Amino acid sequence: MWNRRYASRLFYSDLIVMVVALLISGAILLPRLPAGVLWPSGPRVSYLSALIVIGVVWLIALDATDSRDRHIVGQGADEYRRIVNASVAVFALTVAIAFFLGIELSRLLVAVVFPVGLMLLLLSRWLCRQWLRGRQKTGQYLHRAVVIGEPSKVAHVAREIRRAKSSGYEIVGVITEGTSAADISGFEVLGSIANVEGVLDDLRFDALIIVGSDDLDPLTLRRLGYAVSDRDIQLIMAPVMTDIAGPRLHTTPVAGLPLVHVDYPRMEGSERFLKRSFDIVGSFVLLVLLSPVFLATAIAVRVDGPGGVFYRQDRIGRGGHTFGMLKFRSMVADADDQLATLLDMQGDGGTPLFKINDDPRITGVGRFLRRHSIDELPQLINVFRGDMSLVGPRPQRATEVALYDDFEHRRLLVKPGMSGLWQVSGRSTLSWEETIRLDLYYVENWSLTQDFVILFRTIRAVVAPGVSAH
Repeated sequence: MWNRRYASRLFYSDLIVMVVALLISGAILLPRLPAGVLWPSGPRVSYLSALIVIGVVWLIALDATDSRDRHIVGQGADEYRRIVNASVAVFALTVAIAFFLGIELSRLLVAVVFPVGLMLLLLSRWLCRQWLRGRQKTGQYLHRAVVIGEPSKVAHVAREIRRAKSSGYEIVGVITEGTSAADISGFEVLGSIANVEGVLDDLRFDALIIVGSDDLDPLTLRRLGYAVSDRDIQLIMAPVMTDIAGPRLHTTPVAGLPLVHVDYPRMEGSERFLKRSFDIVGSFVLLVLLSPVFLATAIAVRVDGPGGVFYRQDRIGRGGHTFGMLKFRSMVADADDQLATLLDMQGDGGTPLFKINDDPRITGVGRFLRRHSIDELPQLINVFRGDMSLVGPRPQRATEVALYDDFEHRRLLVKPGMSGLWQVSGRSTLSWEETIRLDLYYVENWSLTQDFVILFRTIRAVVAPGVSAH
């Protein structure tokens, strides 16, 4: 299958990246380092040999952490996370060996090789993923999949997979009992569970996705497993629980049964400290680097018309705490007084995620600021103060939070963010339901690696002109 070929080719791309990383590091370091590694109780080893050994061990670590596993390459943050884990492990191993054997290893070597190698590895995997996405958009490199089970569960899983454009799966039909095509609109009913083997013979596809059904007893499932194995078809068990990231799922064999454990989402202790530290350092660095942009924007806003440079609006943060979110003012000074009238004229009064079409309150400078998301930059101050995070659910107004149900209130378990999953997945074009779903996914599956991925995608989204999310 294509994913096996794609995963195997990643070995060669990793090998090329490692060679390039070591060549770059060698060009930088070798002229500055002594003739060899000083090892009191061992032979003198050249730094070139040390670099080669580190590269070989690094490639082994990438394989040991399953960073090229065909089930994870090309989708999700798990691929990047495993690359980071492998790199950290090699770094720790190198330092530990040098310490216990008394090897005087240059700190410059450690400070250059690992950051360069890690950045190039992540970049190469991202480029490979972009190549794969481009092929998938043209209908190539897709798994043709069939979903089997009860009608309601089949429809739910099939729609979720179809909605994820980059899943790599193309749902060609469903197999179910006691339903008509109208009950699973948009999907062809290929047959019943009783004649599933006939469907396997008549239709060419790559994966059979099984969801729960009373008709799929253990004996039927075993027979189905043998049938797909004989035809070299992937057998995939799909729990009806959605929006759960892979690291939260653990399979444990008990009495011959594969029991799936689901970890509870937690952001306490070390996780919260790590995220807060990342926010403080990141926001401070960005505030310093972007200070010329702040100054130029402040002057432009003041020159454009009367009113303050900043606009402060009450938003709801973690645990329902109200805070003042800062923006560069992009509207006329009395914009809030005009909002209710404009919403009534548009017919959107009382609806969440409201947006005024062709908003007349936006100033000339404001349109430019919004197009490039410059108006959002003062929220770095909110991040540094601790009201917000660099990445998280978008902070919403009290009137919007009042519309939350029990599930939606889980958005308030973490600090709101300057950017988040829904901003990089469609920005202001998403529906309320899709926005909530993405935010809840983030809350339930937080990881620092995912934050890095979202920030990277945010930069890409901001580069493309568009109206910033509210």
